[in-house]
Amino acid sequence: MRYLTDRKRAVGLGSARFGTQGHWQFTVRSILMVVLAPLFIFTFGAGLGGTQEEVLAYFSQPFPAIVTGLALVVGLVQLMNEALEAVEDYVHGIPGELARVAVKAFSYTLIAMGLFALVKIAL
Repeated sequence: MRYLTDRKRAVGLGSARFGTQGHWQFTVRSILMVVLAPLFIFTFGAGLGGTQEEVLAYFSQPFPAIVTGLALVVGLVQLMNEALEAVEDYVHGIPGELARVAVKAFSYTLIAMGLFALVKIAL
């Protein structure tokens, strides 16, 4: 029995109608993290070892601030989506819905707090 029609196969939509889009988003975030993770590690490592004023001056420069912000946002969005997948797989019903809301709220709160701290340092 075939679950995909020729049109669905040509358009790229599976039987659930959203798997392809999720796969591409995951792939793009993964590629971004492959580039951002080493860049963040080297950028963060270059800022370590100084006094508080030197570290603040280093991270107030545009390049380290942008790399840190991008790594923070992309990494936490990737982590949020992985946690949502785990919740969808193992928690069902009302507790599952509440857990998804809690995961999203916690993730976006961490992103907002991190970006706020980064902007406060950069300015």
